[in-house]
Amino acid sequence: MASPPTPSGSRPALGHVNLMADTLIANATPDDLRAIIRSMVSSATPGIAAALNAAARERLSQTAYTGIPTPPSSAGSSPREADISAFPLLTPYGPTPHMQELLRRARALYGSGMGFASLGLLAHAARSTLGLRWDAEGEEQLTDILALLDADMAQAVQSCKEEVDSGRVHSWEEASFAVSDLRAALRECEADCASRARRQMVCSGEKEFAFERAMISLNYWEVPVLRSRCNEIKTR
Repeated sequence: MASPPTPSGSRPALGHVNLMADTLIANATPDDLRAIIRSMVSSATPGIAAALNAAARERLSQTAYTGIPTPPSSAGSSPREADISAFPLLTPYGPTPHMQELLRRARALYGSGMGFASLGLLAHAARSTLGLRWDAEGEEQLTDILALLDADMAQAVQSCKEEVDSGRVHSWEEASFAVSDLRAALRECEADCASRARRQMVCSGEKEFAFERAMISLNYWEVPVLRSRCNEIKTR
């Protein structure tokens, strides 16, 4: 179908999605859209990556991407926070779909430059390991998912540092709390592993602290210390 004729001398309205582009977006498969976006970002077109991240942050800020993901109730709304424990992230045999969904949300946040917003989700994921007894059949799956979680936390911290450097921290109090909460979660996990080391366990992996990379990423890094750095950037 041909595009509608454009009046001579007129210009397309800024901020409006072209009809054909909207048709493509509405009908392309998720894999096709990912490939298209990756191709655009890698094209080195000036400003396109920054525009993508800015649009992503605006969208994610408007949705419930920072909340702990739980299955919807029969009425279509999310369960109360008190019901979160009814939807475990981990079992003795491996991760649940809720863990995969949580990590997907966290990656979307820190990948778009909202590192601090992702830390609460990742701290919750780390705490899901506390007191978990492993089954031998699930050892490999649990080891793999915890390695991924460790890498995600390290990348989220890096995203936080870039958020500070770019001067996009909106609330230092919230940012400081998020970092402190993640650090506390990691220390709780470290203490839990130390207590396991003194007991006989079915799986050797239960006794090993799984979040070394994340802990190293947080060492010697405090948000309040960086406040002057952000103020310096803003006054340049």
